[in-house]
Amino acid sequence: MREAIIQSFQNLRANKLRSFLTMFGILWGMISVVVLSATGEGFRRGNDKVLRELGKNIGIVWGGRTSLQAGGERAGREIRLTLDDARAIAADSSMIAVVSPELQRGGVRVKSSYNAANAQVTGIEPQYQDVRTIELEYGRNFTWTDEENVTRVAIVGFDMAEQLFGKRHVLGETMTLNGVPYTVVGKIRKKNQDSNYSGPDNNKIFVPFAAMSRDMPRRDAAAGVLSDIIVAPKDWVVAGLPRALDERTGRIEDIDWPLEQNVRAILARRHGFDPDDKQAIAMWDTSLETLMFARMIGHMKQFFTVVGIVTLALGGIGVMNIMLIAVKERTREIGVRKALGATTRVIQRQFFLEGLFLTLLSGGAGMVLALGLCQLVNLAPMPDRFSGMILSWQSAVAALATLVTIGIVTSTYPARKAADLPPVEALRFEM
Repeated sequence: MREAIIQSFQNLRANKLRSFLTMFGILWGMISVVVLSATGEGFRRGNDKVLRELGKNIGIVWGGRTSLQAGGERAGREIRLTLDDARAIAADSSMIAVVSPELQRGGVRVKSSYNAANAQVTGIEPQYQDVRTIELEYGRNFTWTDEENVTRVAIVGFDMAEQLFGKRHVLGETMTLNGVPYTVVGKIRKKNQDSNYSGPDNNKIFVPFAAMSRDMPRRDAAAGVLSDIIVAPKDWVVAGLPRALDERTGRIEDIDWPLEQNVRAILARRHGFDPDDKQAIAMWDTSLETLMFARMIGHMKQFFTVVGIVTLALGGIGVMNIMLIAVKERTREIGVRKALGATTRVIQRQFFLEGLFLTLLSGGAGMVLALGLCQLVNLAPMPDRFSGMILSWQSAVAALATLVTIGIVTSTYPARKAADLPPVEALRFEM
């Protein structure tokens, strides 16, 4: 190996321009593979992070209006969801891991000792906090004890807390909601939320569902009617979405997704509408956004990977060419070595190691430059949906494996060419 490295450096010095141009192809190919893979991974992680601010892989279910007649009932009937509907989905669905009712009311008069505002107040149960990413800067989450005791406590969004209390520590502060006193037990961390269905969480106030139902029920609906129901599917349901997408026979927008089918079937039995009536309920399934974005990023990464591999392959062909030229230039040397007893295997190994070393040297330099470029880019401010240039270990291993494979493939032929030279012909060869 030492001899191969020394000979490789001698070849590089003897043909500086040719060697540089040859190695540049490998170097540029490695930079392309690393940078493009890191960019795709950064977009994937950034999108996952943004989706998680709303709640990754959740479904928001609203009541709608029937569009089909069923059970003697006319079309156009309004479907309003209740707490019993949420409990039925939790009990009857085999596809859903978590169900949480949600009760919202806007324009609530909120007053603290320092300021006042009109805010949206949302009543939630404890399980809601996890699936909707209600993470606290400090304080505590709601518990089932709060529900059972109908405790008047509140968790305040980041911006709303600053509006009501300024920069003060809000834990233990009292505020009134439509004149009813509530104690603040938590403050939500600042959320970079770019999608919502009822306003950003930074501007909301959350209270226990039981307290909300008693103190601030909906004004536009009968008692017990919910604003919506939050559902979180089981992992195997999300994992099956790509199959449903691939097996479609029509447009994507016409797919009747399994989770929505399941929820609609349960509610259809309770409200007497046709389970095929897609207008009877509405659902926003964020796992579909995750699926579509992952598909887009996946195809983009595949395209970029092919481009990088082709560039690496072209660089490998350059290495093969320079090694073939080296074989020709060193034909007499090969003849002398064979005449002195060097075996075919020794000659083949020498040229193979030289070609492989050139490939790994240029590829390694490309990897270092690409990682440096990624770190440099990551120093700049990043948009919400981009987490920076991140090279995953899987992509790094794949890039190195591709580099080694190309090095082996492109070094084998010149090595065999050198080893197959007859000693007598090699000694008689003249440039």
